[in-house]
This record gives sequence, structure tokens and C-alpha cells, in this order.
Amino acid sequence: MVFHRKNSAAADPGNEPFFPPDGFFFAIFFRPALKKIKKSDMLSAIGNRMKNFRPESGFDATGNDLRSGFSRSGEVSFFCRTAAEEKGRSGELLNQERDNTDGAGKLDSQLSGFLAYLGAERNASTHTLESYRMDIEQFTRMVLKAEADSSEVNWDDVSIHDARTFVVDLQNEALTKTSIIRKMSALRSFYRYLLREGKVSNNPFSGLTSPKRGKLLPKYMTVAEVSRLLDAPAVYWRAANGQQLTKSDAHVELSIARDSAILEVIYSGGLRISEAIGLNLSSIDLIGGVMLVRGKGKKERICALGSPAESALRNYLAVRRSWTADERKEAALFVNQDGNRITTRSFQRNFKLYLEQAELPADLTPHKLRHSFATHLLDAGADLRSVQELLGHANLSTTQIYTHISSERLKAVYAKAHPRA
Repeated sequence: MVFHRKNSAAADPGNEPFFPPDGFFFAIFFRPALKKIKKSDMLSAIGNRMKNFRPESGFDATGNDLRSGFSRSGEVSFFCRTAAEEKGRSGELLNQERDNTDGAGKLDSQLSGFLAYLGAERNASTHTLESYRMDIEQFTRMVLKAEADSSEVNWDDVSIHDARTFVVDLQNEALTKTSIIRKMSALRSFYRYLLREGKVSNNPFSGLTSPKRGKLLPKYMTVAEVSRLLDAPAVYWRAANGQQLTKSDAHVELSIARDSAILEVIYSGGLRISEAIGLNLSSIDLIGGVMLVRGKGKKERICALGSPAESALRNYLAVRRSWTADERKEAALFVNQDGNRITTRSFQRNFKLYLEQAELPADLTPHKLRHSFATHLLDAGADLRSVQELLGHANLSTTQIYTHISSERLKAVYAKAHPRA
């Protein structure tokens, strides 16, 4: 089946294949001629296409162009552009060649289909896909004594005793409760998918009770510590430049402007580091003082830009023009010296330098700015529901971990409210 553009300006408009826009995920849901195709077959086809994906070329082993959404023969592929764009993306993670000595590289077909389902229908991130794959493969190695990437696994042979054995083995390895809960959740979801597809007769993980998650209070910084951290990029790079430890003055100017803007944006909107790095030029509205953030599960939310963050962004954008001429709406907001989007890892390396400059604990991470954002809002009297929206939490219970407030705040409330304080 081939789609054709109408009123195309191409030389041969009648024969120009195209793929539907983002959000129009599977054409088969809207094409009567393809109604007989089973959803399971479709997902299996997507999984197979993902397994053959070669990120360096964008073509699978049969020559189909996975980046554009259609094959060289003009046939529209089931693997839509949206899924392919996620870092190459889901296909890159699921099918990248591993450095195994035996050379095995293909996933079990059921596991491959499950990961394709997560990426396509549940909008799971590449990190989630990789975590689920590793958790399930760990189960096959520890309990089934098999390799999910080298042979077909008989998933219906797993009993509830096998599931309990796996959990006990994890506990014996002294894993944290959070890690055990995640692995059990991955396997429970995997078997729920297999049960729905008719591949197994029962879900051995459905009757297991997960360990009770401990309620650890998140670490956060005081307002004074945050201020020192936000000032650290300028102090650090100017000192390094004075000692001739930098490449050039232009490099120093970019590093100061960019990293200061990233820190201000994270603290101003309570962003995750991946959300800040993933911002595009079209994501920010300096006039309205807001930004459109894409979070977990590709959910979008509106976050605020405070005056310091706006000022830092305006200063950075003036510097950015010296490093890249890409002003498209979808262009990366924060770029490196090559004009490409800066990576999370690269910023985290710089962040360690800023912690040392600000004389803060070395174990702090950029995520602690998000914790500090929520804590400072609640300390100042913001209601929990508003903080939940700003953080992008699906459940209010997730936001409740920030209801710990400083002893100074408690003393102030006590002194104001208690009749004999």
C-alpha cells in the first residue's frame, strides 16, 4: 500500500510516497483494506523491524528506510516515523549490536514484541525500554538458565515457584527494595502482555506481593546553597580561563552562558535534567515567561520561567548564535561547541565542577535542584496540588515526599499558630 501526496510540488506528485504526520500512528486503524491484520501481527512486525535497525545508516537489513517511514520500494512500513525518531531511537536501543563474545544479537520474539509495544503504545522512553529488557533478561539467566538474546524462551514454563525464587535471589544479592520492585513490575507487565496475546496461560508474578517501598526523604539544598550553585559556572570558567586551562575566550563565554541558563531553567521550572537538555527553541516563550516541557511518557506540561531564568536565556541565546545558525523551531536550545545538542552526560561532568566551586557535597546531582524547587515552594506556602502540576507527577502521592519542611518553617508555623508558643 502506498500513500500519495495531493497537490505536491514534486516533479512526479502522483507517485511520491509519504508517511502520515506524527500522532497518526498506524495507518491500518484507518484503512478498511487492512482491517483483517491482527494487532499482534502488526506489533510483531514492528519488533522485527526494530531488531534489524542500523542506527548508523537508518536502513534495516532488507534496505527499508526506517527514518522516513517507507521502504525503498515505496511501501509504507509499519514502523512509523514517530517510533523511529526516538533516538534512532527505540530501534537503536533494542537492536544495537552487543559486544557479546558469542555474537548473539537477536532478542527472543516475545520480548522483542513486548518492547515494541511499550515504545509504540505506551510511549515508554528509551531508558525504560533498556531497563525492562535488562530486567527480563536477568530473570531468564537466573531462573530459566537461558539467554533471551540467543534462543526462543518458553515463557509458559515459568511457575509461581520460579517467580518467588527470582525474588529471593534478588534479596540475597542485597539489592535495594526499589530495584526489586522495579524488576517485579517489569516482569508482571511482561506476563500481562503475554497473557493478553495468548502466549501464556497464567501470570506467575500477579500473585506476588512486592516489598514495601521505604519512604526516604529526598535531599535538597537550601536557598543560599542554590544561589551559590547558580553563580558557580561564571566563577569557575573565569578562574579556569585566568589560569589558561580553557580552549578559548569564546569557549568560556559559551560554557558560562549555557550552563548558567540550564541551571536557572531547572530550578525555575523544577525540570529533570533530561527535560532541560531536551528543550527546543520552540519550547520557550520569553514574552509569556513559560516553557513547554516534555516529560516522562512524552507527557507535556507548562512550566514557569522566573525573571533570572529569562535573563539567563536571553544572554545565552545571544551567545548561541555564534556557534550555530540553526534557528528552526525544532532545533536544540542548548548546544555544544559543535552546534549539536549538548548531552546529559556532558553537563553532568560540568555540574561536578560547579559543586566543587560552590563548596557543596560532591554527591549532589542536577535532580537535587528539582527536589529543592519543590521543597522551597512548599516551604513558602504553595499548595501540594499546584506543586504536583508543576513537577508533572501523575499521582499526588509522588509529590507528598516533598511535604517534609525545614525545622525553621515548623518553628515559624508553631510560633504563629500555637496560643502558648
